[in-house]
Amino acid sequence: MALFYRDFLVSFLIGITLDMCFGDPKWLYHPVQAIGALISFLEKRLLKEEDSDEKKRAMGALLVIIVLAVTGIVTGVIVFVSVKINRVFGILVMSVLSSFTIAGKSLRDAAMDVYRPLAGLPKDIESARKALSMIVGRDTQSLDEAGILRATVETVSENTNDGVICPMFYLIIGGPVLAFLYKAVSTMDSMIGYKNDKYRYFGTVAARLDDILAFIPARISAIYMIFSALILGFDPFGAFRIWRRDRYNHESPNSAQCESACAGALGLRLAGPASYFGKIKDKPYIGDDIKLIDKEDVLRSISLMHATEALFALVCLFIYLGIR
Repeated sequence: MALFYRDFLVSFLIGITLDMCFGDPKWLYHPVQAIGALISFLEKRLLKEEDSDEKKRAMGALLVIIVLAVTGIVTGVIVFVSVKINRVFGILVMSVLSSFTIAGKSLRDAAMDVYRPLAGLPKDIESARKALSMIVGRDTQSLDEAGILRATVETVSENTNDGVICPMFYLIIGGPVLAFLYKAVSTMDSMIGYKNDKYRYFGTVAARLDDILAFIPARISAIYMIFSALILGFDPFGAFRIWRRDRYNHESPNSAQCESACAGALGLRLAGPASYFGKIKDKPYIGDDIKLIDKEDVLRSISLMHATEALFALVCLFIYLGIR
């Protein structure tokens, strides 16, 4: 058992390295895309507009059960067979699977796609809006440069937990199988976990399960981000202060954890009212307007994300070595 867990740790570290170096190859069909396709397939068959609210909630729960069962079985079989074939081969397969669950480089690349048009001369606001629309759910067509930058920093900081630390947390506990189960829940939440007329009841179970699974990692992410602010020479005291004050300034109990730490570390005011599908949603602000946001804050948020990722990996390694 100890040997198998050591293989988990090795694949965990290799998976992080693979993600940092290569990310998700564009030419390769990503396993999360397969999970998304399964969710869409089931949604078309289980969600009926004429159903009662209770039946929609039950059908949504059934979708969650089926997606988790398929994801767990498929990933478990892949890991089991690869380890049985050869230990080294098993580690390599688990490493690749681990890298698929972490989205650090993808998040960085997406943020840089927004940054580059604004860093060029002349600035290409329209290209920046288009790139931003690929990673946020809000309307981007009317955002000015400051609004684009704020939305980008918010996305990087919020997804430091969802896309990076959460998968790493479950990788270190249960390897690729548990990490993929978390990714399945996260994908369901991103596809059906909305409080609108269509998904309010159908997506209830997926949304609540995502809140539960992300609860502990979100707080770990925020604390590590505060320490990362100290390491990078930002404002750790501001990060801690804003985190304590604004960490629940989102509907989700987890979404503002990292975002508030990032806002305090960089001296920015994030969030606030935003337009979704042509309607203004009045959301509370996060952070204080200590300084005007500029394009370099995107790079700073990326640095915070990677520092938080590296710090978490190091702590996991030290804990393992200490236990050994």
